Amino acid sequence: MNQFPVLLVEDDENDVEFMRFAWKKEAIPNPLHVVTDGQMAQEYLSGSGQYADRDTHPLPCFVLLDLNMPYLNGFEVLEWIRKQDQFRTLPVAVLTASSADTDARKAYALMANSYVIKPSSPDRLREFVTSARAYWMGWNYAPPCTAPLSKSL
Repeated sequence: MNQFPVLLVEDDENDVEFMRFAWKKEAIPNPLHVVTDGQMAQEYLSGSGQYADRDTHPLPCFVLLDLNMPYLNGFEVLEWIRKQDQFRTLPVAVLTASSADTDARKAYALMANSYVIKPSSPDRLREFVTSARAYWMGWNYAPPCTAPLSKSL
């Protein structure tokens, strides 16, 4: 399995800690990087400000994105990601508490690769992490995350 970096964009401290715990408990080898709002997600991905050092803050090859966040919400971040040539094909899974059909439709319209309602228990979160590892970090093939998409596509 690939050990590429994963970016978690999540503003709820408890959800971040639960994810870190599940990541560790399931022995996921992929480094998990966390930012806590939409603006920080853009800065991290663009390598600006405090995220300029790519050795410390490497480009992720998979993003777990919450929707309800301060500064920029998940929809705004997803729209921004898809407008960047380098990130148009970056796999993004929305991980949210919202079970609203309108939110799911909007996320898919903005080219989310997946829409997952946050698991309601630590055991279910571990199941999600295990499944995400198997599919997104195992079976799914993603080209190198630092390569810009060809303009001819």
